[in-house]
Amino acid sequence: MTFPFLSVITFAPLVAGLGILLLPPERKDVARATALVTAAFTVLLSGLLYFGYDQAAGGFQFVEDVAWIPQLGIRYHMGVDGFSLPMLLLTGIVLLTGVMISWGVEDRAREYMAFFLILSVGVFGVFAALDLFLFFFLLEIAVFPKFLMIVVWGYPKTREYGGMKLTLYLFLASLVALVGVLALYAALPAGARSFGLLDLAAANFSPELQRWVFPLIFGGFAIMGAIFPLHSWAPDGHVAAPTAISMMLAGVEMKIGMYAALRLGVYLLPEGAKFWAPVIVVFALVNVIYAAYIALIQKDFKYIIGFSSVSHMGLVMLGFATLNPLGLTGAGLQMFSHGVMTALFFSIVGMVYDRAHTRMLPELGGLMQRMPWAGIAFLVGGFTSMGMPGFSGFVAEIPIYLGLWQGVALDPINLPGFMTTAWFFPLAAVISALSIVITAAYILLAVRRVFFGQLPAQLAELPDVSALDKVALGLLSGLMIVVGLYPAIMAPLVESGLRPVLQALGGG
Repeated sequence: MTFPFLSVITFAPLVAGLGILLLPPERKDVARATALVTAAFTVLLSGLLYFGYDQAAGGFQFVEDVAWIPQLGIRYHMGVDGFSLPMLLLTGIVLLTGVMISWGVEDRAREYMAFFLILSVGVFGVFAALDLFLFFFLLEIAVFPKFLMIVVWGYPKTREYGGMKLTLYLFLASLVALVGVLALYAALPAGARSFGLLDLAAANFSPELQRWVFPLIFGGFAIMGAIFPLHSWAPDGHVAAPTAISMMLAGVEMKIGMYAALRLGVYLLPEGAKFWAPVIVVFALVNVIYAAYIALIQKDFKYIIGFSSVSHMGLVMLGFATLNPLGLTGAGLQMFSHGVMTALFFSIVGMVYDRAHTRMLPELGGLMQRMPWAGIAFLVGGFTSMGMPGFSGFVAEIPIYLGLWQGVALDPINLPGFMTTAWFFPLAAVISALSIVITAAYILLAVRRVFFGQLPAQLAELPDVSALDKVALGLLSGLMIVVGLYPAIMAPLVESGLRPVLQALGGG
């Protein structure tokens, strides 16, 4: 039997979190150190799997498969491929940097670190689960610690509203998607019903079933990815959350929605995906342009990043809607790039707020003089967000736009005529590209208003970021530069993970 890497990565934070809760409250340093070591351990193991994956062989590797509830076709089945491995590594990196950024938390630090680790259990597990019952089981594990951390340690003015809104929206999203999954389960022959992802992928559901189930599964998970018009939970939830939870929510948990939309929606229901692709494009375009414009007019530093996340997740949805290798690969790269970038952004916002006690742009300025590491790191994240060459955002966005221009073979039945014309997808590519200009505007305005200009008198003695903060900022910034300069470290891996999806769609 092979070593159960995925189970260890998934449940090590649970063991460590429960152990931290057993510590005396005054042992804050032990709680912090335990959380840091555990997070670093998950990054190490995730990195070993990432670089140990056999791309030539492809498929799911490091598999663990044990009967769980055989009467219902439920198994404890885990495995990762080239699409899920970057997400697993991303989760470990955000967990590690989140612990570093939260080192100065004094209010119930033991519980804070414990719940943050326990929250990551569901996230790690979702990216490794190959049984859909196990998938939803792990998905719901994260709900309680997520809600609790927002309402206890979040922004005092909005934490109860933001925490409740986020929780209810995500419950609704998972419920809608679960209904779709149960419909697929019920459609299988009575003696062969299974929640196994691979079993469902081989079921060859009828086109009619796929067309009405696809909106449930893809749409439910797209809500988790903040699709318009059910997107408002994301900026409100991010703003209400403490810094580390904002990093995890925007950096990783929004990716769960998009990951599941591809894995459970497009992969299992390719004919449904072809039918609904133009509709996804329309909603995603609103995400990209509308959210970028709303970010442009915000005065709250954290709301700028919150709406920026919604806009960039729209690009991921556009990549999925292309249903071709270019667009799907770009979407996979964008998920990793945006995860690192938004974790960096929210960490910097948290550093500024912890020291200046304000997030309002008119009250900030000149912080490059007091917090140069934060300023430089924000510039790196800003260049990534703007899609500048040499950064991970460029190598992610270009394939999305090219894939969108290339378009997709559509099923024209019952769709509005303009959605099936030859110019629909190229026009969508042109419209979505306008977001680059708007993104550059709000990023450059934020940089000028926060880090340059006149330093307010009340911020003249603002302390610099800590040594651990600098390590976290350096790690996140370095990743965006490495992937931007050397995309071969990730792009072929993502492409290998997309082969089964493209085969299901009828492509190469």
